[in-house]
Amino acid sequence: MSLLKQLANRPAAIRVAPFIIFVLLTAAQGQFGPASAYWFYLAKTLAGLGMILALCPLITEMRWALSWPAVAVGVAVFVAWVGISGDWATQNTLWVKLGLSSAPKTPAPAWNPNEQFGTGSALAWLFIAVRILGSTFIVPPLEEVFYRSFLYRYIAKHDFLPVPMNQFFPLPFLATAGVFGLAHNEWIAGILCGAAYQWLVIRRGRLGEAMTAHAITNFLLGVWVVWRDAWHFW
Repeated sequence: MSLLKQLANRPAAIRVAPFIIFVLLTAAQGQFGPASAYWFYLAKTLAGLGMILALCPLITEMRWALSWPAVAVGVAVFVAWVGISGDWATQNTLWVKLGLSSAPKTPAPAWNPNEQFGTGSALAWLFIAVRILGSTFIVPPLEEVFYRSFLYRYIAKHDFLPVPMNQFFPLPFLATAGVFGLAHNEWIAGILCGAAYQWLVIRRGRLGEAMTAHAITNFLLGVWVVWRDAWHFW
């Protein structure tokens, strides 16, 4: 039996393992010197592409789909992401406000290739392009498969594969949106984002529109970051 056939018999593993690998590579960014933040992002983008190409035939719901609601949600989430601000808007200050920390969490150094490699340098533009392309085409399939295809349905029922994606379950909906939001520093925008993408999945019973909305949000955010020097969003 080929490796792909073996993986096909493990529906949870093929939806969770790529996401975990991606997260581990993300955690390694910057751990081997400042420049490693950028080289590890390139490595995880290439690894993500390889995993998507290998697993796409096995994960039938991982298919792009375009619709006006997907475009509208993608744009709206981008507006919320850059528009929501204040002391409660990020996890850097959230835990202080809740009395669970005595000092704001020190934010990680801004992911700014211009500072690391020189403004306008070839390497700076390379990593800017990699970041935008990776967040647009690699992150959405991996995250949507994990959060919307696996986690949402797994919370509803551990034997998740027969659970229809177009069915609304209150607890899984809130839990998945919450986990998605708290995985980002901009947690309020993240929760709204997770809820909006989940609504797209429930609306049509497929991941494709959520993947498209996610891609639009990330692409617009990347353009905003570069245009406005808003590197803290990266």
